[in-house]
Amino acid sequence: MLWGLLAASIPVIIHLLNRRRHKTVKWAAMQFLLKATRESRGKKRLRHILILICRTLGIAALVAAASLPLVGGFFGMGAGKPDLVVLVLDRSASMEAKPENSGLSRRALAIQRIRDAVADLSGTRLVLIDSASGAPQEVPTPEVLGELSSTAATDSAADLPDLLTTAANFLAETPGRAELWVASDLQLSNWLPEDDRWTRARASLESLPQPPRVRVLAVSGESAGNQSLRILSSRRNGDRLELELEIARNGPALSPLGVPVTTTLNGARSTDSVTVTGQQLRFLKTLPTPETDESGFGWISIPGDGNPRDNVAYFAYGPALPVTSGVVAQPGEAADYLSLAAAPDGFGGQTSERIGPDALSGKIVDETAALFWAAPLPAGPIAERLEQFVRDGGQLLVFPPDTDADTEFLGITWSEIQNAPSEQFFILDSWDRADGLLRDGIDGTPVPADRLRAVKRRIPQGDASILARWDDTEPFMVRQVIGKGTAWFIGSLPDYSWSNLGDADVLLPLAQRAVVAGAVRFDSGYLTRVGASDSLPAPNETRERFDSYADASTAQADHIAGVYRLGDRVRAVNRPASEDLAGQIETPAVSPLFEGLSFSLFEDTSSSARDNISRSVWRAFLIAMLFFLLAEALLCLPKAMPRIESPTAGAQPSTPR
Repeated sequence: MLWGLLAASIPVIIHLLNRRRHKTVKWAAMQFLLKATRESRGKKRLRHILILICRTLGIAALVAAASLPLVGGFFGMGAGKPDLVVLVLDRSASMEAKPENSGLSRRALAIQRIRDAVADLSGTRLVLIDSASGAPQEVPTPEVLGELSSTAATDSAADLPDLLTTAANFLAETPGRAELWVASDLQLSNWLPEDDRWTRARASLESLPQPPRVRVLAVSGESAGNQSLRILSSRRNGDRLELELEIARNGPALSPLGVPVTTTLNGARSTDSVTVTGQQLRFLKTLPTPETDESGFGWISIPGDGNPRDNVAYFAYGPALPVTSGVVAQPGEAADYLSLAAAPDGFGGQTSERIGPDALSGKIVDETAALFWAAPLPAGPIAERLEQFVRDGGQLLVFPPDTDADTEFLGITWSEIQNAPSEQFFILDSWDRADGLLRDGIDGTPVPADRLRAVKRRIPQGDASILARWDDTEPFMVRQVIGKGTAWFIGSLPDYSWSNLGDADVLLPLAQRAVVAGAVRFDSGYLTRVGASDSLPAPNETRERFDSYADASTAQADHIAGVYRLGDRVRAVNRPASEDLAGQIETPAVSPLFEGLSFSLFEDTSSSARDNISRSVWRAFLIAMLFFLLAEALLCLPKAMPRIESPTAGAQPSTPR
């Protein structure tokens, strides 16, 4: 419609044509009249210019009103009406956080903003692509946007690159002028700005016959106070269930905070309190599970706060299983110490088995929690079997061999054996106290790794995460995460001809943490996350929700956390851990993701649903048109002639001299 603004030039064109119709002829007698009117000519010219301006602006205002412009931060200074709006709505669990001084979640605020904006675009078609289902859905009217099940709260994550690719594929099959709207809280784990898929998504949008304009509504601003709870691990050990929990809170840690923690186990409920002194607290929760109870389920919850979706974590368990570890090493001191650390006396249900490298079978790989490898790095079929063991969730601890070898395994090789100078030691200088096998205990007690002394070592070389270093900064322990499991490369042997690593104060916590982490893959068969394949029923399975923490409706069960029976399986389904991460993509980093497209970003920091992100101003342009036309009419009125008084009766006419 804005092409109609060209019509505003019509009065100017008519004016110029009229000027060309008159030919100036100089006539001596007219000079006297021109001299008499010269003083008023400037006022007449100004009046004519004002008339021309009013006519031009009147036509321009009429065209602008017919184009139905919108103004506001979301639309900029003005926008016409597109034929189609494709809305990509972030329904991840983080969108349920409430802005400060607001009773609505970010998701609810975004829906209201979008609903009102689309309502201003009368007649525009609206298609929704939500982050949970990822499927395009026609929305009949914007008024019902907030009532759809596909805009409701979920416990899922979002994948923005994948959603934009879906939108591009839909637009490729839909002709017309379209706009792509994205409503999100810019959670970093959902946007994944470093992901290569952004290049493909952007290219798909740019290659469309009519590339859409992209508008991002970032529902940002300060969040209300919030604490989140999640289960890090779950393991049944004899007659008890051991849950490792984490409570995190947003904002600065100004003072200790007491948090009531309610546990519901097989219908029985109990509450105790923990004190969070920083921004994060990890602690172990032990629940009694009589051996007569082969299985059970429950949940841990904290009081409602700024985000109700992160206040509960679900668990389920089955029969207690024995934990077996394997030791692959030549007979000797190192093999003895590793066997003792893998299954110490007094640790019920734990056993260790010595295995030859050539005897590593598929059965051992399937039934072993952790493998302690103190032999030359594997190659060929053995290496493939070990890698599969790690991918399936096993823990592999690799120690350096006594013999030289140039084999590479998982991108890591060993350096040559290095001997410490006479009467000196290699000393462990630094290690990660928050992560890895040498991390501090749940109660904050550190592992005394600084007691480690070595006279011989081998350096793990390759691209891996370094968790500990010697005093000369060379790596002592590195980590490779493969699939669900982890491979650890440790630069000295628990053999006193190498080091004092065999001492229990270092080797025992290191080994037991690996064993427990590996055993979780057997117990964690009951734990999964929303969106994972094992959280969904197979074609021949029915789904039933067990827990009563929240509404037991299964209309959106694919995207809601809870305890479910799926056929013969029981699964405790929790929100993805990434939804508890506080990082957000910086707003300057959003624009490069849409480089080459017409793009605008609006940060909605308002916590009030009454505030709108757009406003239709066509009525204002109609009023302006009427004003300009009325002003033009007034300027065109003929000037009143001065009244000439008649001579008074009896007066004598003056006689000119």
